[in-house]
Amino acid sequence: MTHASNREWLAAEPFTLALSAGFFGFFAHTGVLQALEEAGLSPRRIVGVSAGALAGGLWASGLSATELAEELLRLRRADFWDPGLPLGGLLKGGKFAAKLRSLLDDRGVRKVEDCRLPFAAVVYDVGSRRVRAVDQGPLGPAIQASCTVPLMFRPLRHEGRLLLDGGVADRLGLCALKPGERALHHALRSRSPWRGLSAGVPHGLSDGPGRKVLMVDDLPRVTPFRLDAGPAALRSGHAAMTAWLAGRS
Repeated sequence: MTHASNREWLAAEPFTLALSAGFFGFFAHTGVLQALEEAGLSPRRIVGVSAGALAGGLWASGLSATELAEELLRLRRADFWDPGLPLGGLLKGGKFAAKLRSLLDDRGVRKVEDCRLPFAAVVYDVGSRRVRAVDQGPLGPAIQASCTVPLMFRPLRHEGRLLLDGGVADRLGLCALKPGERALHHALRSRSPWRGLSAGVPHGLSDGPGRKVLMVDDLPRVTPFRLDAGPAALRSGHAAMTAWLAGRS
């Protein structure tokens, strides 16, 4: 029996794209988005956690994958590095917020509901000690909250709640998916210095009914002090997704 290619599997029915947490993994996620665009494939909605929320949220807002890649390749540590007194995190987050506002204002997108594709950012609510999906309201704060890595950034207060990186308890964004929802996961392995804080991470994620998983091994490690590895990580994500699309399901 001839099996369909992964590209044909995605094209056959609407699918959700879930982009996982992974510290500075937004470079690899963007490579995946570039490969999807080149293949003429678009998800019906996007779920993003931490690095996945940054890449997925900006893409959903209207940036093409090429434009997003160009923005990331211009990124310098000074663009987001604003250390202050240790009030819950090394960085204050003001520069990060301003950068997001600039990118979103250029496209006239302020709310999640304004995105060209439905989008959900997974965040960790400190008060309730639970993860939740933010799929409405201001887009910039939703992305930033999902990227608020513990100890690196101060917790973000948004709409009366104190929020952190959703990868603290749900690296894959499973809380935002409905039972049986047809989805493609781009899952990044955790190699951040805060990975020990991530609890409840499911192991052995694999293909199943209505679910496909792409996990790229040996991605170049990108950090605030190794942004020069970003281009290689982007190329690795693109190459892996291109090869995966051509493979058989």
